[in-house]
Amino acid sequence: MIKSDDTGKLILRLTLGILILLHGLSKLMGGGVTGISGMLSSHGLPGFLAYGVYVGEIIAPVLLIIGVYTRLGGLIIAINMIVAVLLAHTGQLGTITNTGGWALELQGMFFFTALAIAFMGAGRFSLAGNGGRWN
Repeated sequence: MIKSDDTGKLILRLTLGILILLHGLSKLMGGGVTGISGMLSSHGLPGFLAYGVYVGEIIAPVLLIIGVYTRLGGLIIAINMIVAVLLAHTGQLGTITNTGGWALELQGMFFFTALAIAFMGAGRFSLAGNGGRWN
């Protein structure tokens, strides 16, 4: 069997980066952050914080994809997922779907993958290579 930790890290980075980036681009091209701003306001938080979604769903995924500040990008995505669950999905935390899966399995997969990347770093197949603390 072929073993390459760096290839595994690349696959994780590209998968999470592309999938989260698609969510961000959808928000950018669609209605923007209006709905998120409303959710924040209903929780007593300033609506302008909704623009942080663009950091978590556009900038951070690009960092993962290119492999620069990868650990930071993973951490930002993990935090973004915590905020998304707290704002929109707390009622589903203990819910199982009718097919037997966790109702938040997508959010959970994004969160734990981002956390793993934050701990592992980019690996050799990145613009930053092996150098740098945050890569």
